[in-house]
Amino acid sequence: MADIKRLNSADPAFYSQLDDLLAWEQVSDQQVEQTVRDIIAGIRERGDAALLEFTNRFDRMQAASVAELEISQARLRDALKAIPSEQREALERAAARVRVYAERQKMESWSYTEADGTLLGQQVAALDRAGLYVPGGKAAYPSSVLMNAIPAKVAGVGELIMVVPTPDGVVNELVLAAAAIAQVDRVFAIGGAQAVAALAWGTETVPRVDKIVGPGNIYVATAKGMVFGQVGIDMIAGPSEILVVCDGRTDPDWIAMDLFSQAEHDQDAQSILLSPDADFLDSVAASIDRQLPQMERQDIIRTSLAGRGALIQVRDLQEAVEVANYIAPEHLELSVEDPQPMAAQIRHAGAIFMGRYTAEALGDYCAGPNHVLPTSRTARFSSPLGVYDFQKRSSLIYCSSAGAADLGRTASTLARGEGLTAHALSAEYRIPRQ
Repeated sequence: MADIKRLNSADPAFYSQLDDLLAWEQVSDQQVEQTVRDIIAGIRERGDAALLEFTNRFDRMQAASVAELEISQARLRDALKAIPSEQREALERAAARVRVYAERQKMESWSYTEADGTLLGQQVAALDRAGLYVPGGKAAYPSSVLMNAIPAKVAGVGELIMVVPTPDGVVNELVLAAAAIAQVDRVFAIGGAQAVAALAWGTETVPRVDKIVGPGNIYVATAKGMVFGQVGIDMIAGPSEILVVCDGRTDPDWIAMDLFSQAEHDQDAQSILLSPDADFLDSVAASIDRQLPQMERQDIIRTSLAGRGALIQVRDLQEAVEVANYIAPEHLELSVEDPQPMAAQIRHAGAIFMGRYTAEALGDYCAGPNHVLPTSRTARFSSPLGVYDFQKRSSLIYCSSAGAADLGRTASTLARGEGLTAHALSAEYRIPRQ
């Protein structure tokens, strides 16, 4: 029997219990942080030599040079040809849908001209170069290649560098095939904190990038935090999360499997169900017990549900919305009869899946919107990865003579109020003397 918490919003201690359930801290400790600092220092000081040393040591490789670790475009094309046609077609369809969605996110430059000839606006430009970290070994996710690479390409990023560890030389063909479909420019068989550092500062062989995106283990996450400022990063993601709001009329087996779909990711993943129907919660609990033994990753699911999962009874669906906004989940399923009015009330969620037939798994792979989403309640202030993460905005200001005179008087007054005389004079010099 699966051990999963049962909470009730009518309990006076409910929000305290909910806070305890939601609490998750990055498990990076002093030893991990020191290891990552040493790796970063080594890459900065010794470049390729350190990168080769760390890669051979941590991934049990025997490369003679970093150049040897670059995976050629021909190798990517070979992988695409070698995978089963069903997998290739699925990757290509998913990529096409992600690309269509991403095209709608592109920001465009704009400007307007005032009556005196002053022009104001915004100029949009793509990053010159971005780095994509892709997990390797057992945790190989070709879908993440598509989700991270395609928005960068749609944005117009000049060059996309992908790094993927290949422990013991084991290469995931689907990951390479996805890189071919997404038109990644260069791929290196490197990983860990050393790959992050190489992307952030560059080595003799690995180019320096402007932003690093993509998930990784605790060493990768810690390294991304440490290199932020030298380069941009997408986010430091926590464990996967799903919150399901259900009115009690969806098949309990569907809901139980939706909870499993996140729990199987990681022992720290979080799966929560909100419903006003106590009998339905009982039915889902029974379904969890019945279906869990059939799961290949049942031990991970069981640990996840016991540690961070919950079935929560709320007073009604309106309260479910309030609790959902408080939780600010990565993935939110609204498994109700009329989901769109409810979705309009959701302020904080990475992605909202509306209706009984919209499984979160569709968003993971092929619906179109990005599956790189804010976790650990950061949806309160963060958004999904998108084309806009690979574009920058520059303000445009052009003053006519009349505009400079008009704005100069305002600027002068404010500058002198701040005690910045040079600012004031710089503006005043452009005001015609009477």
